[in-house]
Amino acid sequence: MKCAIYGAGSLGTVLGAYMTKNGAAVELVNRNKAHVAALNEKGAHIRGTVDFVQPVKAITPDQLEGKYDVFFLMTKQLFNAEVVTFLKPYLTEDGVIVTLQNGIPEPGIAEIVGKNHTMGCVVEWGASLDEPGVCTLTSEPDSLSFHMGAMEGITDAQIALVKGLLEKMCPVHMEDNLLGARWSKLLINATFSGLGTVVGGNFGSVSEDKLVRQVAIRCMKECIDVGHAAGEEFAPVQGKDITKLFYYRGGLKRAFGEALLPIAMKKHREIVPSMLQDIRHGKPCEVDAINGVVCEWGRKSGIPTPINDRIVEIIKKEQAGDLPCEYKNIYLMRDLIR
Repeated sequence: MKCAIYGAGSLGTVLGAYMTKNGAAVELVNRNKAHVAALNEKGAHIRGTVDFVQPVKAITPDQLEGKYDVFFLMTKQLFNAEVVTFLKPYLTEDGVIVTLQNGIPEPGIAEIVGKNHTMGCVVEWGASLDEPGVCTLTSEPDSLSFHMGAMEGITDAQIALVKGLLEKMCPVHMEDNLLGARWSKLLINATFSGLGTVVGGNFGSVSEDKLVRQVAIRCMKECIDVGHAAGEEFAPVQGKDITKLFYYRGGLKRAFGEALLPIAMKKHREIVPSMLQDIRHGKPCEVDAINGVVCEWGRKSGIPTPINDRIVEIIKKEQAGDLPCEYKNIYLMRDLIR
């Protein structure tokens, strides 16, 4: 069995370290030569809510050799057409690409490699890449989990193989409703990654500030309204029905949801949004694949998405250098909560 984590940045390095630590042979693939060199020379240093150093095998994309049974895909979804086409010849006859990306990437991947080679996995934890070879796990160890599902044609053997590899790190929950799990993760990312990037902070900056929470609960409602209009049923997140907890029709339930946010995010408050990390490093971020997806489906379904529209607008200005990533950007959204 041969497997690789393609796009081993923050999340991929943490996953690769855990998998290697617990007995799986996995290659960590990244274009960043300094990161690859540090991983091979010093090992992967995982710190934050844990602290350990794990020797790993890291390579650059041009060093891929032979056929792979599993690719865990962790690059930005922006580049999927190019990346998946590149990986296709490296798949074994029964090989699978398991996307752990944001948004709803499975249909596009399946168009290139086929549904029988496409699986999806929702990541319920966060991490940051601090320097070459060094990552910070920002979620508590007892809150780590994956939610995994498959496209049509995936066999039980393929599922068992992938599930066993991911369980080297943390529990894996199988999802019959893969798109429902994707919509649930999209809601979390649109709200906490989106608004965290707007204000230049972490998930706690969203859940623990009164004004930001007022915007956040409205963002969540938009996501739920759009998902329901698209015919999707939101899957539970770590055993919790987020639609029951956070959806509202009146002011009392909305206030309850706002008060609940700090509790719900307590174990993930230190997560720094990947979009914010990208902007800080001068890279294009995935706002179109996160909040932009909510806006796109809202237009298709006739559901207004003013909160997500404004988040996209602000983040694109931050990315262009026209706005700093700072708290006062939330004031640009106050007119939407009156």
